[in-house]
Amino acid sequence: MKKTVVSTFAAAFIAASASTTFAATNPFEDVPTDHWAYDAIAQLAAEGVIEGYGDGTYRGDQAITRYEMAQMIARAMAKGGGNKAILDKLAAEFADELNQLGVRVAALEKKVDNVTWKGTVRYRYITSRITEDNRVTRTTDQYMTLRLEPSMKINEHWTGHARIDYNSDMDSAANTTGNTVIGTNVAPGICVERVWVQGDYKNFQILLGKLPYLTNIDNGMIYDDNVAGGQLTFGNKVKATLTVGRSNSFAAAGADPNFPPVQEAGKPTPQGRTGSYQAIEIYNDRADKWTWGVAFHRWANKELIQWEAEASAINIWEGALGYKFNKNLSVNGAYAWTNSPRGEMAHPNATAPGGVEPEEPLAATAKRAWSIEFDYKGANPADKGSWGAFVAYRDLGSWAVITPTYDAMQAGWKGVELGVDYVFAKNIMGTVKYFFGKNVEDDIGDEAPQSSAYKLFTELNFFF
Repeated sequence: MKKTVVSTFAAAFIAASASTTFAATNPFEDVPTDHWAYDAIAQLAAEGVIEGYGDGTYRGDQAITRYEMAQMIARAMAKGGGNKAILDKLAAEFADELNQLGVRVAALEKKVDNVTWKGTVRYRYITSRITEDNRVTRTTDQYMTLRLEPSMKINEHWTGHARIDYNSDMDSAANTTGNTVIGTNVAPGICVERVWVQGDYKNFQILLGKLPYLTNIDNGMIYDDNVAGGQLTFGNKVKATLTVGRSNSFAAAGADPNFPPVQEAGKPTPQGRTGSYQAIEIYNDRADKWTWGVAFHRWANKELIQWEAEASAINIWEGALGYKFNKNLSVNGAYAWTNSPRGEMAHPNATAPGGVEPEEPLAATAKRAWSIEFDYKGANPADKGSWGAFVAYRDLGSWAVITPTYDAMQAGWKGVELGVDYVFAKNIMGTVKYFFGKNVEDDIGDEAPQSSAYKLFTELNFFF
């Protein structure tokens, strides 16, 4: 990312624009009391606009990135007061970086009353090859997506949000109005995929509606999809996120094509593939050098889970750790497990001996999931030429994850996933991801060593 001014000049300039009173004690050991910018740095530190480094130093002669400068501007804007004209000019210069931080710059937003819009035009090409029991299955999917994401300002604390998606199959070139099967994927034709309201307060956030949820401690290893319900996040350096709602995203549940079963007299009507979902995550600030988190997830649809795995619900426990070596390199790991499912029940089947399929106990590998990922740099769509890459090994037992975020692999697979993002021009970013590995053993007796899986995922995004 492009460098900007040294941090001493940046602090002094922002202090001049945001405040005129200097009476604080400077907390940084490498800023002498007779330094020309001592008072400015002391005041901004006292107000929380600058934080320095974790070792008690400020490093004022070190060049900072545009993103770091934008963080300082955002904090100064949040304080209010000062020289608004200078802050407005700074906000205009660093508008792209402020937008990445989620800071609203009113003079630069495309507004219709209190409604702002952003979105994406995206092309995806996905191809996979799966070998199981010496049978090879190849699939190729390609489709275009138009995504619109309006935000509606309600008052100083509350906003409304939505996501409208339209997907078009590039092979058939058909316009669709409902769900479309594109190769092995099911993509909506046109729909309001999400709609929710959000309240933001100091150290407190609440979301209500059909809202997006990506698990915090594991970067989406357990869950990345919608939840129809509510979510509460509170805390500062240590946070807790509570999520409650309805979900139809459990990959392992409902895999049996015979569900729902035939209605039996005196028994409740089958409820389909949607279940109730609850989760609690406790974790520290994701900007810390060391990151940690613990979580509990519960997905319940009594009839469906009983049909699939002789359990009333699936309880998943999880722990995660991460470490940032420097500004470019980090590592993150997560481990999850469940003891809930015993195995697949015996089900009626006219072709099975005696007309009943035997019970199949679940293998231990199906009830464990873990991931370790190394990340290098990171692409910023507003910064031409920026790029990022990752390499990971993941083992995703199908009953230990619900709907993982990974593009090149899925629940029930284990192996290596790697990828790279590159920004060709401002707001135009390409992504390539590749997975190679095999199916995770599910039922005891499965012949997993004979299986293999390869998947190539590519996309080109045009952000606006």
